[in-house]
Amino acid sequence: MNGRVAAVVVAAGRGHRAGGDMPKQYRQIAGEPVIRPTLSAFLGHPQIAAVQTVIHRDDAEAFQAATAGLKDLLPPAWGGATRQASVHAGLEALRAAAPDVVLIHDAARPFLSATLITRAIEAAREHGAAVPAIVIADTVKQIDEHELITATLDRNRLRTVQTPQAFAYELIVGSHRRAAAAGRDDFTDDAALAEWAGHRVRVFAGEPGNVKLTTSDDFVRAEMLRMAALADVRTGSGFDVHAFTDGDHVMLGGVRIPHTHGVTGHSDADVALHALVDAILGALAEGDIGQHFPPSDPQWRGAASEKFLAFACERVHARGGMIAHLDVTIVCEGPRVSPHRDAIRARIAAITGIPVGRIGIKATTSEKMGFTGRGEGLVAMATATVRLPWSAA
Repeated sequence: MNGRVAAVVVAAGRGHRAGGDMPKQYRQIAGEPVIRPTLSAFLGHPQIAAVQTVIHRDDAEAFQAATAGLKDLLPPAWGGATRQASVHAGLEALRAAAPDVVLIHDAARPFLSATLITRAIEAAREHGAAVPAIVIADTVKQIDEHELITATLDRNRLRTVQTPQAFAYELIVGSHRRAAAAGRDDFTDDAALAEWAGHRVRVFAGEPGNVKLTTSDDFVRAEMLRMAALADVRTGSGFDVHAFTDGDHVMLGGVRIPHTHGVTGHSDADVALHALVDAILGALAEGDIGQHFPPSDPQWRGAASEKFLAFACERVHARGGMIAHLDVTIVCEGPRVSPHRDAIRARIAAITGIPVGRIGIKATTSEKMGFTGRGEGLVAMATATVRLPWSAA
């Protein structure tokens, strides 16, 4: 069984125990929604061919904002009344992708590693049904309704179970169909459902860091873990300039702004986004915008610059990092930028997937001096702060 591998990421729950005013999978950790690093882990794994998310119908807008800029995600499936129903919906949605192996993972476990995903795939291929598990270090007691101890359990034969749980696709989708036909909707994980359907389930080594975020205290600890893991803080700068030409608008920060002139350029000549792209690529030491999108290539003629910015963001996520802050200064005598500042920040936030509060937009003139002062063009300067794991090159 060496065929296609897919992942189902379950994100349809409400997460009330975590507190806050939104489902826990959309709450922020170190400036990113919880669900984003979870999905990025699967999208960035070379053996994963398809990633299917399952969300609540009320969360479509939150999901779109949280996953902005992530490529190759399948359209989300709608979750059901229980986790079991949501997983079943995700499995059925994967039918067209024709996977041989499927990993089922909780969106609220954002710290899984590529190594754990690889182990899960190998275990599913070898055994057909396998789950990651952790050895219990503490002594475990069984109690009665009066909170009196009735037994001491042998911890050597006990494990705590995590996700991603890994299965041959036909095995687990068939088990879910049997359970649905039997009216069983009370299974809390897919291993229990597979056991009920008569399949033997193996365990493989989980990871202590692969924690599930459940309570508000979990989020405090997760914030500390995430920031500690992204200890390689880098700063990049970018600069771009374009001349005015005939036209009736300019593109700035992804926003169309009416003006007495247009701007020359091979793409849409958005100086703000071009400068941001160079700033992010500079922080990664991965060249500049012209190296990745050469103006001599006709496919980029008239292209929307947000494609270039999305690419730069993907490069950060592919290395397991995050964008901590973006700052842009625009220099021109016109058009006036201040009336459009909020729209520009919102558009950049939508493209990059980072909060608006981490995006700065400033504008100034050159006091009538130089080519910008003469109204011949405009300039943008940008700074990007990126956090990467220390292991990143």
